[in-house]
Amino acid sequence: MTALFIAFLALMVVALVSRYLSTRIAVRVLLGLCAWFLYAGLLGYLGILRDTSTRPPGIAFLFVPIILFLGVFVILILRSAAGARLALAFPLSIIVGVQCFRIGVELFLHQLWMVGLVPKMLSFEGANVDIYIGVSAPLIAWLSTRHRLGMKLSLTWNALGLLSLTNVVIRAVLTAPGPFNLIHAEVPNRIIRTAPFIFIPGFFVPLAVSLHELAIRLILIRLRTENSDAVSVIGPGDRVAIH
Repeated sequence: MTALFIAFLALMVVALVSRYLSTRIAVRVLLGLCAWFLYAGLLGYLGILRDTSTRPPGIAFLFVPIILFLGVFVILILRSAAGARLALAFPLSIIVGVQCFRIGVELFLHQLWMVGLVPKMLSFEGANVDIYIGVSAPLIAWLSTRHRLGMKLSLTWNALGLLSLTNVVIRAVLTAPGPFNLIHAEVPNRIIRTAPFIFIPGFFVPLAVSLHELAIRLILIRLRTENSDAVSVIGPGDRVAIH
């Protein structure tokens, strides 16, 4: 299973460096990911993530950079012109459709539950509904091309996807060994301590969040553009009959 997971991880990295990015940006993304994988891998290899006796606990060295990255990314995407340009660089159907990678993540989580590395509630057999987001991604990707109604449905789906991630992340933190272990499941969540599966929270969760934020920004831009075009067609002096 370890070799299969590494292959799956590599496939997603290759998919990220897509033809929609310029060569310069693609190289930067690739270098950034390599640096992050090296950093997170060393945390796991040196046993830092397993140490719950320090203050802060070792797990903070993984989660704090992720939280900071996502905070900056959300501000960049939702508030800046550069974020708008980044969102517009991709077709909406691609941003939404690639979320089907979550099916693979959920299948790995199911296997990790079977071998006792995560509690049942983190799998689709328990309280994790994230696999439904992955399964529905191709359909929502197609619907997002169906004009205004499809984009609104996609907007709602992306919001639900973020709620689904929030659900599983909270449960993952509260079942992991350490000071936040407030949910005592049949087994603790040990993937934070297990290489290479630390990249489920260390890569795949931030990736899913980032894709949702990109999709939301792109949908809002398109809806706003359609509204502006409608006003331009009607004209300021025209009257619209309301029945």
